[in-house]
Formats: sequence, structure tokens, C-alpha cells
Amino acid sequence: MNRYIYLAMPLLALGLQACDKPTVVNVPPPPVVAPGPPGPPGETGNTGNTGNTGSTGSTGSTGATGGTGSTGSTGATGATGSPGFDGATGKPGTGTTVIVVPPAASAPTK
Repeated sequence: MNRYIYLAMPLLALGLQACDKPTVVNVPPPPVVAPGPPGPPGETGNTGNTGNTGSTGSTGSTGATGGTGSTGSTGATGATGSPGFDGATGKPGTGTTVIVVPPAASAPTK
């Protein structure tokens, strides 16, 4: 039992020390002073300096592709060609004669 008393004494001292808190004193804020009447207006100030010139803008986008052009005019007629060479003479026949009969005349239309 004596051992428990020796252990209880430091715990009791720590417990009482935790309860001891210092007193906080609240200081009231200083009173607010009301401003007096406004004074006369001052003189007009000097004009400010001119600002810097801005940067040049970016290049614009490329425009859209144009429409297809109209069809061109027809070209001039070419020159007449040179006359051809005379053909070679044919071989004589071997005794066969061909007779070509002209077609019959047709009747006139009414």
C-alpha cells in the first residue's frame, strides 16, 4: 500500500498543476474619434505623362480560296491540210466482172 501512495503523490501534483491557469486581463480598445468638418478643396494637380505606344498586332489569317474561273473561248479553226498522194494502181482482175445495179427510184411522197 505504501507503494501506491508514492505513485499517487506525483500524479496528484501534476493534476493540480494542470488546473492552475493564469488570469487573462482584457484591455478595452481605444475610443473612436469622430472626424471634424472637411477642409477646403486643394489645388488641381498636374497632368500626367503620356503613356507608351502599344505593340503591333499579329498578322491576320490567310483568306479563303477563290472560286473557279470561267471556261475559255473556243480556239480558231486550223488551216486546211495538204492534199494526199495518189494511190497505187490496182492489179487487173482474173476474168470476173462485177456489175453494180443502181437502186430503184422511190415513189414521191404525198
